[in-house]
Order: sequence, then C-alpha cells, then structure tokens
Amino acid sequence: MHRRIFAPGVLAASTLLLAIPASAASHSPGAPGIGDPYYPDYGNGGYDVSHYDLRLTYRPGTDELEGTATLLARTTQDLSRFDLDFLLDVSEVRVNDAKASFTTSGEHELEITPKSPLDKGTALTIVVRYSGVPSSKQAYGFTSWHRTPDGGVGANEPEAAWWWFPSNDHPLDKATYDVSVQVPDGSQAISNGTLQSTSSRAGWTRYNWRSNKPQATYLATLAVGRFDITTGTTESGIPVVNAYSKDLGDHDGAARASVERTGEIADWLTGYFGPYPYNALGGYVPNVTTGYALETQTRPFYSPRQFANGSNTSVVVHELAHQWYGDLVSVAGWKDIWINEGFARYAQWLWSEHEDEGTAQELADYVYASHPADDAFWTVKPGDPGPENQFDAAVYDRGALALQALRNEIGDEAFFAVLKGWPKRYAYGNASVADFQRYAEQVSGKPLAALFDTWLFEPSKPGASAAREASLARAATAPVPPRSWKRIAATNDVHGR
Repeated sequence: MHRRIFAPGVLAASTLLLAIPASAASHSPGAPGIGDPYYPDYGNGGYDVSHYDLRLTYRPGTDELEGTATLLARTTQDLSRFDLDFLLDVSEVRVNDAKASFTTSGEHELEITPKSPLDKGTALTIVVRYSGVPSSKQAYGFTSWHRTPDGGVGANEPEAAWWWFPSNDHPLDKATYDVSVQVPDGSQAISNGTLQSTSSRAGWTRYNWRSNKPQATYLATLAVGRFDITTGTTESGIPVVNAYSKDLGDHDGAARASVERTGEIADWLTGYFGPYPYNALGGYVPNVTTGYALETQTRPFYSPRQFANGSNTSVVVHELAHQWYGDLVSVAGWKDIWINEGFARYAQWLWSEHEDEGTAQELADYVYASHPADDAFWTVKPGDPGPENQFDAAVYDRGALALQALRNEIGDEAFFAVLKGWPKRYAYGNASVADFQRYAEQVSGKPLAALFDTWLFEPSKPGASAAREASLARAATAPVPPRSWKRIAATNDVHGR
C-alpha cells in the first residue's frame, strides 16, 4: 500500500482549484487584434458579429452623437473578456441582459468583461450606450470623422467605425446593419442600403436604413447634413439614391454629371463582373475638405475635389467596381489590397475602351513605358505592398498592369471568365491574392506563379523579356498618354487619408 502525503500548502491550493469550475478555468481573454500583420490592433479575437443595430441621435450644430449599439454575435472560443474597437465615451455595456464591466486601453480598445465567462459557441447580445463629439477624437494621430459646415461624415479606409459605433473592425468580420439616425428637421441622414422609413416628431426626423447583405465595418458610412437627394432605378431595376450637399458651389454641376450616371455604369459593369450583388445603389457628395473617394457599400462616398476639374465618370467606375472587388469579395488581410485596387483601376481602363479614349492595352503600354527602371514606382509590390504603401499609386497602376499581363497570357476568353467568376466564387466572403492566383490557374489551365511573381511581387521593373511575354510595347520615344489618362490619374489618391 502506498500513501500520498500532502503538505498543508499543497492541500490548500488543491482545494482552491477544486472550487473553481473547470469550464471557468479554461476561459481566456479574446485577442485585442484579429491577427492582421499590417494592423495588429485592428479587429478583435474571440467572437464573430452577425448584425449591428445602431440607434443614433446627432446634433449637427455641435457635432454631438448619442447612440445605443446592439451587436448580435457568437463566441469563437471560451471567453473571459473581449474587446470592441471604439473611441467615444461609453456609459453602459450589457452582455446577454446583464451589466458588464468595461474599461479602455491602447488607442481604440474598449475592453468588456461580462458578468459570467462565456463558453465557445454562445450567442451574444451586446448593448453599448455611448455619446461624444466624433471630431474631437483621434487615434494614431488622425481622425476618420469629417466635420462639415452642416454636419459630419464617417468614411475612411481601413478604419472609420471607431468614431461612430463600436465594432469588430476588420473585413474578416462582416455583418448586416440597421442604422437608425435622428437629426433635427431640415437635416438628412444618409447611410448604406435601403431607406426603410422616415418619421418626424417634435422637431426631429428619424431615418432608418438597412443593409441586408454582409458588409465590412469600414464600408459602413454615416453622413448628416443638408442634401439634395435624387432617386431613380437602373435599367435592371435596382433603386438608386444619390445625395449632394447643398453647398457644393462650383463643384455641384460636375459632381451631378458624374454621379447621376451611377445606374448606367453599374449596369455596364455587370457585363464584366456579373449581376450587381445588392438591392440598393447610389453615391453621395458631402461638402468635405478631404480629396479621396471610398467604396462605402451600395453608396460610395465622393469628395467634391474629385470633380474640381469637371465631370469624372472614371472615379465613379472605380468606386462601383469595388462593389464587386472589395465589397462583395473583401480582403482576407490588408496585404491583399490588390484584390480591391488593381481591379477597380482595371475597370477604369475598360471604361476608357468603352468611351473610345484609349484601350486597356494602350494604358498598360503607357504605364510600363512612363516609369523608368530606377523609378521608386517599381519598388512597391502590389501583391504585398506593406501598410505604408497600401494606397500607393503603384498598387493601382502596376496592379492594373499585372491584370493586362494576365489577360495577354491566358487570352480574353479565360481572362473575362475569371473576372466574372471570381466574385461569384467568393461572394459575401473574403479572399487573398494567393486565392486569386489559384482561381486564375484553375480557369485558364495554365501555371501562373512566375507571372504573378514578376508583376506583383518583385520590387523592380519587369525586364524586356517579361514585357514581351506580356505583349507590352516598349516606347522608343517619350510615351504619349491616352486621352483618358488625366481623369484616371486624378483618382490615384482616391483613398489617401
């Protein structure tokens, strides 16, 4: 017979361990980031959101925002605590009907500790009550909230949600949205999707918007101000809602002459990318001072500066192309930004062909010839540009050049089958550059690793032999830009923060 002898301290510790339920001991905090190497603190681990219900009140005169956000989610691990990405002041958090404790950390983390640990697979209802002045908040030295003379706008990439609603802020966690915004009579609230209803009471009007398809957090938008709103439908029957600030001044006519062609352009893009994937369409032009545009889902954001030199349908093509490439199929990680920008830029090249202002081949030849080998343009790798170069011109122009090289390598039939099949293959989900290469190889039946490496991943100008293989002309004299180039180049900074 063997007898085990326990020292008193060991016995006490054992008794304590026995008193802790095994399930509780296994719970741990969710990660403060979703795992993206470009932005380690963006998004969060431990749960997945399926729906955001945002009920807001906004005062344009003071830029004050009050809100109650209800998030429906499910845990993906045993959780003791989890984070949301958010900047405004929180007064209360509830998790599954029970008050939760909360604190802040880092630049934009809201740490939430529920009353009881959460098992993996638990359905969550998270309610956050908050208020604040979005324009007074900064993270990492910048703001994504644009103060306007008559209100404010939330729109930016890769982050914008922190300034107006708490979220799991990364494209990997898409969700549907209901956005209900109360504003003083005379102001309007614009958001994504379809306008479900409006109601007025005691000097306030509430606008209720719904996005019924999965949407990345950076693609959610809110704009409050005094707008002139136009409505219509595309030939294919999609309702169109466009909005223009009433104080656009000299830019007003050019903005309308461009954005009012949204339905026509979207219908045209279906010939290349397949059926339009949403039940709403449009665009809005608020009176902001920034210069970029953004593919906010179903209703792109355009700054007035995009139309400073006259109408520019090319930028509308760019943002609408993103409804397939970037919105319908979103990046798996921010290093995959070529999946968004290279394809939206190539859509502009196709539009140039359509408008008889230069073919995609002529544009590719021009891009290749106009950048000498020692140009820093060639040091940026569109397939993995790094966070500091995520929106560099090379991601757009060299990115589109890579697509023309692919087109010339596999032929038009396979190339356009890839363009149309890719959004269908990964609809409402996420994918990477590597996924696209595999898909293009599958459709074309050709090995493409060398081509992708040359045009997307080598930090140098592809040489003469690579240019010949890609059917690119080498100009003997200074290249002459196609007629469309000036308007295309005007969108090079569409996403510059």
